[in-house]
Amino acid sequence: MPPDATATKKRLLKAAYDEFAQFGLAGGRVDRIAEAAQANKRMIYVHFGNKDDLFDLVVANSLADLAKAVPFAADDLPGYAGRLFDYLLEHPQVLRLTGWAQLERPDATPAQVDAYVPKIDAIASAQQQNIVTGTVAPTDILALLLGLTTAWANASPALRSLADQPPWDGERLRIHRVAMIAAVQALITLPPSTGEDHSTGHLRTAPTPN
Repeated sequence: MPPDATATKKRLLKAAYDEFAQFGLAGGRVDRIAEAAQANKRMIYVHFGNKDDLFDLVVANSLADLAKAVPFAADDLPGYAGRLFDYLLEHPQVLRLTGWAQLERPDATPAQVDAYVPKIDAIASAQQQNIVTGTVAPTDILALLLGLTTAWANASPALRSLADQPPWDGERLRIHRVAMIAAVQALITLPPSTGEDHSTGHLRTAPTPN
C-alpha cells in the first residue's frame, strides 16, 4: 500500500510548526523538519513549494486555529481578552511564530490585512451601539487590546522576575489576568473628550463650564 500523502502532510506541518516556532524562518531547517516528520525532504517541496511558503502556511494555520478557538467578540472585549490570554498561555508557540513573522516577513499580505477588517468593523459597530467608547479609533482599540493581552508574555525576563511570585506561577498569572481584563475594560469605557468621535467621524467639543 502506498504511503498516505495526507498523513505525511500533517506530520510535516506539525514538525514545521515546532521547528519554526523555535528557530524562525531563517533558522529553521527543512532537513530537521523532514527528519522529525519521518518523511523525505523532497516531500516538503512537493507539498508546500519552498521553505518560505511552508513558513507562511504554518503561521496562517496557527492564526486560523486561534480565531476558531477564540472567536472575536466586540460586544465583550474584556472577556475576549481573557480568553485570548488563556489560549496563548496554552499555546505559546503562536506568539513565537507571529514574532518571527513580524521580524522576517514584515510586509503585510492582503490576506493578513483582510483578517483584521471584520474585527475593526465589529468594534466600529459596537461604538455605534455605545458598547465601546467612541473616543478611541477602532484600530487603536484592537492594537491596545492585543498589546495588553500579550504584555506579560512579551515583558522582559528581568521585569517579570520582580513580581511577588514566580512569573509563570498559576496565582501570578491569575493576578495579571485580572489586571489585564480591568485595563481592557477601562480602555473601552474611556469618557468622551475633545477631539474626533471615531464612531461617527464628528468632532466633539469640550463641555462649556456652567
